[in-house]
Amino acid sequence: MELSRRSMLTALVNGGVGLGVGGYTYGAVHERHQLELTATELTLSGLDPVHDGLRIAFLTDIHHSALVPAADVEHAVRLAQSAAPDLVVLGGDYVTFGDRSYVAPMAQLLRPLDAPHGVFAVIGNHDEERSVGEALGRNGFAVLLDAWTRIVVRRAPLDIGGIRFWTRRGDQIARALRGIGPTVLLLAHDPRRLREAAALNVGGVLSGHTHGGQVVLPLVGALAARKFPVASGLARQENTTMFVSRGIGTVYAPVRIGCPPEVSIVTLRRRAGF
Repeated sequence: MELSRRSMLTALVNGGVGLGVGGYTYGAVHERHQLELTATELTLSGLDPVHDGLRIAFLTDIHHSALVPAADVEHAVRLAQSAAPDLVVLGGDYVTFGDRSYVAPMAQLLRPLDAPHGVFAVIGNHDEERSVGEALGRNGFAVLLDAWTRIVVRRAPLDIGGIRFWTRRGDQIARALRGIGPTVLLLAHDPRRLREAAALNVGGVLSGHTHGGQVVLPLVGALAARKFPVASGLARQENTTMFVSRGIGTVYAPVRIGCPPEVSIVTLRRRAGF
């Protein structure tokens, strides 16, 4: 029997609703917990040849909260440590909406993180600077608040800078990085700092904040991340290369669709000709 137009439309709507509900359920129950250990090469201009191949475990957007249980954070830490990185970088948003009740538990969960050349952290927009900074500092992590530090790896200096989420103007970032050397890795929670980093000829940037869009739809993409240079992965402007991680946790809704959480192992590579 031939279906009427109304019957066909009803069937299509019901099918779409069913797919939407099924997709949300999958993203809430399954995908948001499917943490991946991913590998990325970050090509830096100005990188000392002896630093080519240096491996960084990058964890960001943990968002420990009622939506992101301790088990997920513990899993992320185990994955990072299993890769035996040369150093560890934490990219901000350790809790959600500045909830102080999760700050001490979050720091305790991250405490096993360790690497031969240290653990470095910046603060995200969800973090209350003082409480989170002190909690991370008590674990021996170097928290970079509009500041930079120099480490020596394989007898050559590598400068690591970190800027606050709310530090946005180019002159503010320039002051924060004053005196920095030619080999620079900048930690910036917000990937929109790519433009300012490129203006300062910073070699590489590690960012988070986007959650990869958190919900990435077929043919549509990551609606929530369209204002950023890239939702996840690599971007380049002039001599500066940036990597944006999908992060670990979720915010607003306990769901991920099309962008599972990740702990990133970032390998530094020297850009040819620099």
